[in-house]
Amino acid sequence: MSQSNPTERKTVFLVDDNVTNLTLGKNALADRYNVFTLNSGARLLKMLEKNVPDIILLDVEMPEMDGYEVIKLLKGKKETADIPVIFLTAKTDGTSELRGLSLGAIDYITKPFTPPLLLKRIEVHLLVESQKHELVNYNKNLQKMVDDKTKMVVELKNAILKTMAELVECRDDITGGHIERTQKYLGVMIEAMQKFNVYADEIEPWDIGLVLQSAQLHDVGKISIRDSILQKPGKLTDQEFEEIKAHTTFGEKIIDKIRENTPEHAFLEHAKILVSAHHEKWDGSGYPKGIKGRDIPLLGRLMAIVDVYDALVSERPYKRKLSHEEAVEIILKGRGSHFDPEIADLFAKVADEFKTVGDSIGKDKC
Repeated sequence: MSQSNPTERKTVFLVDDNVTNLTLGKNALADRYNVFTLNSGARLLKMLEKNVPDIILLDVEMPEMDGYEVIKLLKGKKETADIPVIFLTAKTDGTSELRGLSLGAIDYITKPFTPPLLLKRIEVHLLVESQKHELVNYNKNLQKMVDDKTKMVVELKNAILKTMAELVECRDDITGGHIERTQKYLGVMIEAMQKFNVYADEIEPWDIGLVLQSAQLHDVGKISIRDSILQKPGKLTDQEFEEIKAHTTFGEKIIDKIRENTPEHAFLEHAKILVSAHHEKWDGSGYPKGIKGRDIPLLGRLMAIVDVYDALVSERPYKRKLSHEEAVEIILKGRGSHFDPEIADLFAKVADEFKTVGDSIGKDKC
């Protein structure tokens, strides 16, 4: 249907099997509208294949196909369902009028009609249609504005999170790209879990986008660790290692503090699990809580492999960088001790994808 400027001439289809009625109707409307006259419902349907009017004036009593049959066909097709239809009829009984309105007509004008009344009724209904279209367009534009604003806020939040996380990571002189790589690795693992039906029931309710965003904060607690420990090139003392281990519990406190000041808890719940559980080990020898097996949250068990892999293939102040093959071998040796056996087996299936991700994301110094 036409949604052009309201000052432009609108198009009216006048459908009636009586030539006199067609002539009278066209004469009454031609000064103000583009009027097309059609003498049957079949001709109207044919015309609508190539032309869509702003409104249809439809006679009820016509041979072969009456107005009721025609409007049923119009309302049954997406292309014509929204065209406003006014019935024209010599019938004056309430039952006929109710039937027409029930089928989707917007008005019911009895014949013989007076030209001023016909013009005014058409004018009113076209104005209503115009206002409906304006409201629809307004709502669409408003929704787009809301969507654009929401997207901008989300992108800003992600940029702040990424920058903050990378600044924390760079304090221990880790090669750049760690945050981006671990996010990608985690995405590879989750996709593989869906593909190979590993812990499928457990991950089904996850919002994957939020999970991957929250992975940026997995080491946020390192902000509490002294530079002299983070950047120490040699072996840590027992006391220094205890300080390192504390970054998980301190990270939890940071997440809890953020949760006190925002209603957004789903994202932070994922982040808290990743912060607190990614150094736990399947056999219970990890930290900070020493939990084991499936008592370790699934996200923590996933992040354990992701984080260890990236640490192994990256140069650190206290170690050389290992090859992809060496890293895979070490992780698979940790199956059932450090890592969940099922997740370790899954990693073996997608390890080549880890290498592809690692090769595609730079490892320049921070």
